[in-house]
Amino acid sequence: MALLDVFIVNVAAPTIGTDLHASGADLQLVIAGYAITYSVLLITGARLGDRLGHGRVHLAGLALFTAASLACGLARGSAELIVFRLVQGAGSAVMIPQVLSLIQRNFTGEARARALGAYAAVIAVGAAAGQVVGGLLVSADLFGTGWRPVFLVNVPVGLVLLAVGSRVLPARDAEAGDRGRGLDLPGLLLLGAAVSLFTVPLVLGQEQDWPLWSWLSLASAAVLFALFCWYESRLARHGGAPLIAPRVLRHPGMGLAVFRILAVMAVNGGFLFAVTLHIQGGLGYSALRAGLSFAPTAVVFGLVGLTWRNWPASWQRLLIPVGFVLIALSVTGVGLALKGGAEGGVPLYVAYAGVGVGIALGFSPTLTRALATVRPEDAADASGLLATVAQLGQLTGVAAFGTLFLNRLESLGAPEAYTSAEALLACMFALAGTAAAGAVSGLVLRRR
Repeated sequence: MALLDVFIVNVAAPTIGTDLHASGADLQLVIAGYAITYSVLLITGARLGDRLGHGRVHLAGLALFTAASLACGLARGSAELIVFRLVQGAGSAVMIPQVLSLIQRNFTGEARARALGAYAAVIAVGAAAGQVVGGLLVSADLFGTGWRPVFLVNVPVGLVLLAVGSRVLPARDAEAGDRGRGLDLPGLLLLGAAVSLFTVPLVLGQEQDWPLWSWLSLASAAVLFALFCWYESRLARHGGAPLIAPRVLRHPGMGLAVFRILAVMAVNGGFLFAVTLHIQGGLGYSALRAGLSFAPTAVVFGLVGLTWRNWPASWQRLLIPVGFVLIALSVTGVGLALKGGAEGGVPLYVAYAGVGVGIALGFSPTLTRALATVRPEDAADASGLLATVAQLGQLTGVAAFGTLFLNRLESLGAPEAYTSAEALLACMFALAGTAAAGAVSGLVLRRR
């Protein structure tokens, strides 16, 4: 449900824009706002689970998420919706890390690998199905509510989960050694400020013709991030509990996993945002048709996420780099198939499926392999780190590639099919370059 909400809003974005008179930047903030609080608070959410009990904290996050979903569905303006999306992301940040921590603490060996594989597959299905479900809900226009059911659908589901979870989840399972770990509030503030100063100018800068404040904000983000890294290292040296423990980052393969997850989720977020705006704004697709257009991506994403561990052993080592190469080829194919305002036909849907396979191979094996060998005492930090990186990647993709698409569209003229297609093609080439970097990252980072 939480991962669905990262993506379900993409298809609803044009309808939200029309109904609430929202600008392109407003729509980016509606989508990215969720990822901002989600990514910044994930590690703190994991730490809260260590201190207070993973089951109890999961239910608290679920309650906050459900209440925020209701508020989003009832929002009367774009500013309200952005604020409630920030709260909704905070609820997810408290809720989601507990799942991985419970898996890490209750399974070992092959059983843990299977559980992590199932977890990654659920994430894959939720992420891919968001576009389709969003299209169905917006087009259904239940009781004349338009886009609002994409948020309100979480309310009955959340209430059922709260009732069931309160009966089956452990109320308190923290180990004695974990209860004294601090929350590192200074580190949290530094990271939150750095992410916000990075995101806001990317989203608002192109709409305001890149004023001086946007460049100062980006520079300040770099300074604060460097300060965050220095503070975390210093805190660890003095026996504190930093948000990101250096020993987790030094775990074999963790640096490579961080880069790959960041790259694949950035491509995923940018791809879904840009293509959705083009096929609805440029080609005039309905929300339902736009959502169903991503069905090949959703289906193969889920299938690959569920089955890759059963593929021949001789393939396993090559799955991740092949996935990134397939992403690069497929997103380029999407851009070329839609070039000049064309609707793409069969080649387009083949390319959509290729994107789904590539992203699943780039994400699921990377996450599973990085966490399968982490020590139980580092479970919260490792899961929080990788989940944070995934959301930062998603956030960066929407902000950076969405801005590239909108800026290119503005420079080409009116948002008609041809100019929208050219903007999309430029964006797809940029996405392909990012995927290519993910493909060769193993050669560089593993050697280091």
